[in-house]
Formats: sequence, structure tokens, C-alpha cells
Amino acid sequence: MGKILIIGSTNTDMVIVADHFPAPGETIIGGTFLMNPGGKGANQAVAAARLGGEVAFISKVGQDVFGQQAIQNLKNEGIDTTGVAIDPEEPSGVAQITVDKSAENCIVVAPGANMALSREDLEKRMGLIESAEIVLAQLEVPLSTISFALARAYEMGKKTILNPAPAVPLPDDLYKSLYMITPNQSEAEILTGIKVTDEKSSKMAAEWFLRKGVKVVIITLGADGAFLYDGNEEIQLPAPKVKAVDTTAAGDTFNGALAVAIAKKWSLKDALAFANKAAAQTVTKMGAQSSIPFWREL
Repeated sequence: MGKILIIGSTNTDMVIVADHFPAPGETIIGGTFLMNPGGKGANQAVAAARLGGEVAFISKVGQDVFGQQAIQNLKNEGIDTTGVAIDPEEPSGVAQITVDKSAENCIVVAPGANMALSREDLEKRMGLIESAEIVLAQLEVPLSTISFALARAYEMGKKTILNPAPAVPLPDDLYKSLYMITPNQSEAEILTGIKVTDEKSSKMAAEWFLRKGVKVVIITLGADGAFLYDGNEEIQLPAPKVKAVDTTAAGDTFNGALAVAIAKKWSLKDALAFANKAAAQTVTKMGAQSSIPFWREL
């Protein structure tokens, strides 16, 4: 099984459960409060590690208690944290998350040190890229840093995966450095201009990415599962039916699981089914990393 390197953000999530999201200017009384380790990069690293992957992580945290706790939490998961840099000036990232009674979430992120992760930081950690087989990244750290890292990884023959979240316009050169891209419906629409509502529109959006140079496209569809297209094979798999409690980290779990399945050399269909199942398990629990399943649970 190949090694997995994840490049991305580390946050501390502060979660409040409420009946509904407040309107502008409105104060509401919420319920349960939780404080959990999070950040898309760290979530995906934890998911890959819990699901059987050999994982290293590149990120940046502040010189504060949140940063110290984040590194220790990652070590406790068996993740190689030698790639996590400490910024002496910027605070660690935090996210404020509200979860409503329908299990939907609303998130505001203060990225802090995440946005200080630089090309120079990556150059100092190039050995981690060289030793990996799969390189997975998201967009909660500077786009220029991710573009540089994925381009170098692709040149080295690594299988590069971009989860384009949160979605921002991407340079054409970045698409050419991707083995796989994994947007959700809204991210696919932002990037392609195509509203994804069904299998036909999913394929249209996937074809747009393929024309840009991506080799495999997976569009996640929430409760409807996921759609995969690589120009030849077309697969749409529904998600397992579960009682959703909190959708936070479902997409991150999907991507971490996907990286593990690819590292295990599974077929794309089996990888998609595994990622669907892992993501479905995640939404049955509260929190980000606290909800990510272990291999034995699947």
C-alpha cells in the first residue's frame, strides 16, 4: 500500500447546535456546544489514518495552545506530523460552526496560520512528497502553495487529488497537474458554470474538467451519493441511507477514504463505494474529527 500525503488546513472547530440559523442581527439560544479538532486538511488526514492509510501531513499552526493540541491530536492518530510548521506570528486557525435541526451546517473560518503556509514551507518538506504515492490537497491554504505542491507531485509521478473546497477559480495549469478532482455539486457549478442536478448534468460538468486535463472526476452529491467519470467509465452510486445528525466532515471523510482505497489499488467503483460508506457513517455523529469512522466500523 502506497503512502498518502495530505496538504492542507488545521483548525479548531467550535460547534453550536441550534434549531435554526440566525438571521442577520438575530440572537438565538442554542443547545449543545462542542470544541473539536478540525480543518479540511487535518480531517482528511485523520480519515485516511483511521481507515487504514499510512499518512503524513503538511500544514501550519500558530505558536499557541490550539496549535499544540492540534499536533498532539494528529500524533495520537498515528499521523506523521514532521510536515506541520509552527508560525511564531499568526494564530492557529479556528472555525465557528452552527448545526441546525436538519443536520445542515453553516461555517465561518478564521484561517490564521493556514494562510501562511508557503511555497518555501513546501520546498523544505519536499521529501514527504517524494516518499508519497498519493498527494491529496484542498483550498483552505493559499492556492499558490497548493498549485506548486501538486505540480511538483505530478511531475514526480504521484497520483494527485484536489478536493476544491472552498471553491475558487483555478488556473488551467493546475487542472493539468491533477489525476483526480472531487468537487461537490455547488463547487462543480462554481468551477464549471454548469448547475449539477442529475446524472446528465454531472456528466456535463465532468466532461468540462476532463477537457481541462483532469484524468478522473468525482462529483459528490450529498444524500444522492457520488458520480464518477474518466472519459470511459461512468459510475453513479447512491449513498447508504442513514439518519443524519451532522454533515460536518462528511466530504473530508469521503476524500480521506478515497485516498486510502486508491493507495490500496482498488478499482474506481470499489473506491467510490468505500468512500460513500465512510461519509455516510460520519453524518450519524456530531462534530468533525470526532465523527470520522475507523476501519472496524465499516
